[in-house]
Amino acid sequence: MAHLATEEHQMNAVSTTIPSDVDSSRGERIESRSIDWVPLNERRGKPGTLFPLWFMSNANITTLATGMLGAALGATLATSLLAIVLGVAVGTVFTAFHSAQGPQLGLPQMIQSRAQFGYRGVILICAIVVFSLVGFNMFNQMLGADIIRMTTGVDASGLWYLLIGGLAVILAIFGYHWIHATQKWLTLLFLVTFGLFTIAAVAVVPIDPAQFTFADFNWTAFLVQFSAAAAYALGWAPYVSDYSRYLPPQTSPAKALTYTYGGVFVGAAWLMALGALVAAAFAGASPLDGVRDAADMILPGAGFWLLLAALPGLISVITVNIYAASLELITIVDSIKPIKPTRALRVLGCLVIAAAAYIGSLLSTGEFLANFGSFLVILLYVLVPWTAVNLVDYYFVRRGNYAIRDIFIPNGIYGSWGWRGLVAYLVGIIAMIPFVVTTWYTGPVALSLGGADLALFVGLAASAIVYLVLARSIDFAREREVAARDSAEFGESAVAFHLGASAGSKVSES
Repeated sequence: MAHLATEEHQMNAVSTTIPSDVDSSRGERIESRSIDWVPLNERRGKPGTLFPLWFMSNANITTLATGMLGAALGATLATSLLAIVLGVAVGTVFTAFHSAQGPQLGLPQMIQSRAQFGYRGVILICAIVVFSLVGFNMFNQMLGADIIRMTTGVDASGLWYLLIGGLAVILAIFGYHWIHATQKWLTLLFLVTFGLFTIAAVAVVPIDPAQFTFADFNWTAFLVQFSAAAAYALGWAPYVSDYSRYLPPQTSPAKALTYTYGGVFVGAAWLMALGALVAAAFAGASPLDGVRDAADMILPGAGFWLLLAALPGLISVITVNIYAASLELITIVDSIKPIKPTRALRVLGCLVIAAAAYIGSLLSTGEFLANFGSFLVILLYVLVPWTAVNLVDYYFVRRGNYAIRDIFIPNGIYGSWGWRGLVAYLVGIIAMIPFVVTTWYTGPVALSLGGADLALFVGLAASAIVYLVLARSIDFAREREVAARDSAEFGESAVAFHLGASAGSKVSES
């Protein structure tokens, strides 16, 4: 039976939980919240909005480039497609289950992770996420600048980085609801442009029949493509609930999970498959050159317009990353020295993240696909133990029961350093080392298996099992007591649930 603190308590507590600069009306132009809990009077929306958000976040040229990694190592189109579908399917599972936490907790993902890793222990995970998001935005900006260069003939990368990053950070500053609305309209634009292109490409672009076979199956290429696809889909997990936390707590977890899974899977699988097709047809071509050449083969001159149509999608995903990374950055600062989560602080965080990606883009060198593939593999390794700990804690250990107010207290019941989560995370990292396959190091077990990368599954199992064992010592009675007190006195609470409850059951208030 689900449980939620009374609406009356929630409304009485609003004045104590909203920063002074918040305009809680529905007409606010710039979002005022950042890492703080979202009260009930600010919750609105439907879970269906999660589909266009996550579809459009994945339906971009960067995703297409990820689908070309297998072909770069000699995989046939059939091998690449199999690896892409399986990889995206596996990686999206974790992202979708994290998304379902947002409506029930009303918190950003990393703030909630303090319950497992501690008030200050979460700094490590947040730093990894900020690094990964800045890295993604560097790659996105490079592709965006190449699009402008190819369509205008003007080679001014620094200026294009500034233009692209500037547009993205403006939307990120406006915040949550504006991002959702923008992704909805961009989804329609994408379906018209890339939808027609995909259909025409399948019908017109010539492909060697050998590409549709599994002859001389390339395990190394398959596993690299699988890992990259899984990492790409899993890469949203550390901040996916940032974009569902304003939904009402009565939102069905099953619906939030399903719409998120559908958006990520369809967007990522479609664009990666399109990338694999382009790579098979135009061997050795860069992502943008391949798309342009394929479009021009269908209709001379169409490549120019298709590339321009891809630019808004790149800008929007940069926005999604800037917004989330700013919340992680604020979490890091707050974990070192507690601060008031104001609108101005979130704006500053967005500007810092955008500046970091801009500087990184200016300084970066090297082959795009090679660097991006290595980046995704490393990202997968460092995120897998975290996702195992967080999901196990939420769905099997605490089952949604959290003392929300104590998450913001340095010496609260979750402590400064969550030793159970940190130990489980470290064990997962260590357990993966013999199984990893990277450009710089390949583990002994992976070598004995001919380059098979099983680190994902080993890390998940190791961290999950260790955390389940260590969690047996948690004082759940004390946590429930504190949570009930916070709910009664301040109105801050999370939705609790029991496994096996019907997906459509509504949250009851008592």
